[in-house]
Amino acid sequence: MPPKNLGPATFFTPAENPWPELFPPELPVWEGLRRLKEYLEGQSYTTLPESFRATAGPLAETLVYFREGESGDCRLLAGSECEINYLSPTKGQLEVRHRGQRLEGAGVLMAGTVLMGRQIQLGRGVLVEAGAFLKGPLVIGDQSEIRQGAYLRGHCLIGSRCVVGHVTEVKNSIFMNDAKAGHFAYIGDSILGPESNLGAGTKLANLRFLGGSVQIRHESGSIDSGLKKLGAILGSGCQTGCNSVTNPGTLLGKGCFLLPNTTAPTGYHSANTVIRP
Repeated sequence: MPPKNLGPATFFTPAENPWPELFPPELPVWEGLRRLKEYLEGQSYTTLPESFRATAGPLAETLVYFREGESGDCRLLAGSECEINYLSPTKGQLEVRHRGQRLEGAGVLMAGTVLMGRQIQLGRGVLVEAGAFLKGPLVIGDQSEIRQGAYLRGHCLIGSRCVVGHVTEVKNSIFMNDAKAGHFAYIGDSILGPESNLGAGTKLANLRFLGGSVQIRHESGSIDSGLKKLGAILGSGCQTGCNSVTNPGTLLGKGCFLLPNTTAPTGYHSANTVIRP
């Protein structure tokens, strides 16, 4: 068993886990963060055609990307040549038509998006809004939404139907399917479980003032994570209120609530805990 029973099953079920190779059941859940860099470096990154050279400059025009068939080569079209319905991508409502024909699974990169590096993989039906900054290596799953001003700093793994919101910064982190951080959040070295949701202004702190590896407080003693940087791990269905903060090494079991304007103490909080001011 993982130390102090802090393995993946405490935070999400196997059926909810799209990346079992990141989360061995016999190891603590933060092993997923330790393995994240190697996993991302091993991806193929075939979303954008070779003719497209991602640079640090913003896109001059809106682009549509799509595949002709399930295994066809990726193509790019100018957004000006298409009819785009910008309704909610997470509900599968992003719709692109070209010359009257619907482009199944097409995604949209709005003008002003910045793509840094070639190691960027975009799923089907993804919308990236103007002003978002995407730095590889980065994987974004199907039907996810990257809103205006979002900053993905690299080594980010974003699942399907996720939201990275306006002025939200993410680095070295994992969003499992249906996780949402819609507004003004900081997510560093953290894992957002399935269907978790961060209220506006939530900050997941990841570095101790005094240095050293992050310790996980537990009822049976302190556990050394072995990580210098470790933010928060939220189990499935967790929610945080507006302007809440988690200390480094905060682990929230399934269904926990962190109330608004509240700082969660370091350590493991069992399922369905309500953390109050």
